[in-house]
Amino acid sequence: MMPGGATPMKILIIEDDENVAALLADAVRLQGHDTVVAGDGQKGLAVLERDRPDAVFLDIVMPAPDGIEVLRRIRERWRDLPVVIISGGASLGQIQEAERLGVTDCVDKPLLLNQLTQAITTLQQREDQEGR
Repeated sequence: MMPGGATPMKILIIEDDENVAALLADAVRLQGHDTVVAGDGQKGLAVLERDRPDAVFLDIVMPAPDGIEVLRRIRERWRDLPVVIISGGASLGQIQEAERLGVTDCVDKPLLLNQLTQAITTLQQREDQEGR
């Protein structure tokens, strides 16, 4: 158990930049959660099929399929799965499309560490409210 009686979550990180993925995974683990890292959208979708996590951190700007396409596929199968997008060079249109597709939160890569704790806290509160 985590501090305050919270249950650890399993978070899938879909990020093509290995350094950013490692940084995210370490930060999430330090907060007591389990992580699975996928280096591209196809691998991330395969992980979802095999072992559904509690939440996804998804890079938007990736080689095909990009994060928006991955998010579309996630929403087709897992409508209520919390997805936090990670944006470093996403266009306003991509951010708006992610919001339209029901993204849970958006974290800007330059502010990643500052916003990561808040995003995880928000996800944890959602999990606790839903009684998972």
